Amino acid sequence: MRTFDAIVIGLGGMGSAALYHLARRGLSVLGIEQFAVGHGLGSSHGDTRIIRKAYFEHPDYVPLLHRTFDMWRELEALSGKRLFVPSGLLLVGPEEGVVIPGVERAARTHGLGVSRSAHSEWSRRFPGFRFPDNHVSLWEPDAGFLFVEQAVRAHAELARNRGAELLEGEPVRRWAVQDGGVVVETSQGRFVGERLALCAGAWAAGLLTDLGLPLTVRRKIVLWFEPADGTYALSAGCPVFGVETPEGFFYGFPALNADGVKIGDHTAGDLVGRADDLDRRVSPSDETRIRRFATDCLPALSPVVRRRGVCMYTMTPDEHFVIDRHPRWMNVAFAAGFSGHGFKFAPVVGAALADLLIDGTTALPIGFLGAARAALRGGPPAPPAP
Repeated sequence: MRTFDAIVIGLGGMGSAALYHLARRGLSVLGIEQFAVGHGLGSSHGDTRIIRKAYFEHPDYVPLLHRTFDMWRELEALSGKRLFVPSGLLLVGPEEGVVIPGVERAARTHGLGVSRSAHSEWSRRFPGFRFPDNHVSLWEPDAGFLFVEQAVRAHAELARNRGAELLEGEPVRRWAVQDGGVVVETSQGRFVGERLALCAGAWAAGLLTDLGLPLTVRRKIVLWFEPADGTYALSAGCPVFGVETPEGFFYGFPALNADGVKIGDHTAGDLVGRADDLDRRVSPSDETRIRRFATDCLPALSPVVRRRGVCMYTMTPDEHFVIDRHPRWMNVAFAAGFSGHGFKFAPVVGAALADLLIDGTTALPIGFLGAARAALRGGPPAPPAP
């Protein structure tokens, strides 16, 4: 039976980062992944993810975002791979909606460089966009997007370079705390660690049943539209974008290659009982909402869909993450419930988990994401910061 200083279960965005930070701090680490590192069956895939600082979800995320931006640049330098593209971010929505007031609150609180612009200016700069006249446009120049699979592999490769071992294609059957350590069982055998980091994504609830966390899994659809011309190309200056509409919040990316313009629906999604039961087929009815948004707001886009994707959001009731130590076992820490907006935080989440497991605490400001908060116990969510 192999013994390690730490074991990480799940090597997606958060788990691969935790593996790296534990190895970086000198621990012997085993990472266990039920599929292959960089796979497309969970939540850390689909080529790209938006990264931004003016966080409409809550201003308390912004200090973590400052740190994670720095850590992505550090990861780029260490890996020699391009992981972050600062394309700028265009956010559009009604004055009285959720997104615009939330972004401006975060920008005010933390002194972020976000500016308002008239629609006439955006029509001139980006003629491919069409929005209602009564909507507000905000521009975040330092935002952009991350290359997802490359980022996961970069963390995993750097961890391996520092001595970490990776076990791929091996689902975890169970884990338990025994004699002060942790035993993890797979079909290949039993592995013992002094510490355990649980980063199982949409499978987290099944490994944290004793905590009763109210995690639900939503099925999400993403479509890549064929660009009719170069209007939406990154090379033409097209940014990433997010639009709050009466139907929900939609987001998208400039065309990077022949697959075209990627557009997702952040709001809708059917509940999935178990992650393993996810229907990965995309039906015509699945495409309706995104197609309608594309027709309304990106009129120069071709209606031809070049590629379709299905992924999962693991939701909490208040749509905030859960990052904490296990209340009974201080040598077990976990990160879960990223609610569709977590990937950008992967490096800082990995560092926080390493801190919790090695030092018992972390200087990173994750207190508002603890597992004991009222919203996870049936109470009301905390009010937004002023």
